[in-house]
Amino acid sequence: MTAIGADVAETSLALPDGRALVLGWASMTDRGLRRDHNEDSVLAALPYFAVADGMGGHAAGDVASDAVIRRLAEEQERAESGFADPEGVEPALELAVGDIREETGDLELHAGTTVTGACLTLVSDRPYWAVFNVGDSRVYQLRGDVLEQVTVDHSVVQEMVDAGRITRAQADRHPDGNIITRAVGVGDAAEADYWLLPVTARLRLLICSDGLTKELADAEIRGHLLRADDAATAVRDLVVHALENGGRDNVTAVVVDVLRIDPAEDAPPVPRRRGLRR
Repeated sequence: MTAIGADVAETSLALPDGRALVLGWASMTDRGLRRDHNEDSVLAALPYFAVADGMGGHAAGDVASDAVIRRLAEEQERAESGFADPEGVEPALELAVGDIREETGDLELHAGTTVTGACLTLVSDRPYWAVFNVGDSRVYQLRGDVLEQVTVDHSVVQEMVDAGRITRAQADRHPDGNIITRAVGVGDAAEADYWLLPVTARLRLLICSDGLTKELADAEIRGHLLRADDAATAVRDLVVHALENGGRDNVTAVVVDVLRIDPAEDAPPVPRRRGLRR
């Protein structure tokens, strides 16, 4: 298990139009009740927030999730003025694949990892979350009282749902629920899917491993996110209740809050950066 960044933090950064974007976040990870090791890894350092859920024998999953998070952390360190270039995600994942194979290739451990997350970027000088995903870890957004799953699982059961063969409720109980169809480090270099979310005041993001979503239904997740006054309370409540519901896997959660967007006449200008095209 690798954790990079602050467990709890709050910061303000200047937007190109002179306003100040105020963010708060918190992260938490737990081994769970039935696992010997925690093979999840987490990055919570502006402008990158990510969770990686490793898999493979003899702690190979820990190696894989560590590789992905460390490569994304390198992108985080390159970011200027708190904003990222999302086009750096794909090269980081490619480098992580090489790291994983170098560490485990001779052992034939079939190491791999999911990774999902969001980085803060600028598009036409406006702030957006660039969400990325490989595998079945998830990103949710809570706008007002509406919870939406942003990412789409790369899994056998998701393909069944898309084909109309089973319902979402059936997918949650399906025996093939743990089989994913895309991972970093398994097979060819995995290509991430991307989404752009406009950054607005009071938006709350949840980034989590499937150890959380296997124990909590979306309605329960929504309830915890709505009730929690701050990010630290939200992640604690989510992880604790996932453990109370069985804790069959490692459980990791990151909550990022857009606390407010304030006027900031004295804020320094932010250099223009190239982001994802809309």
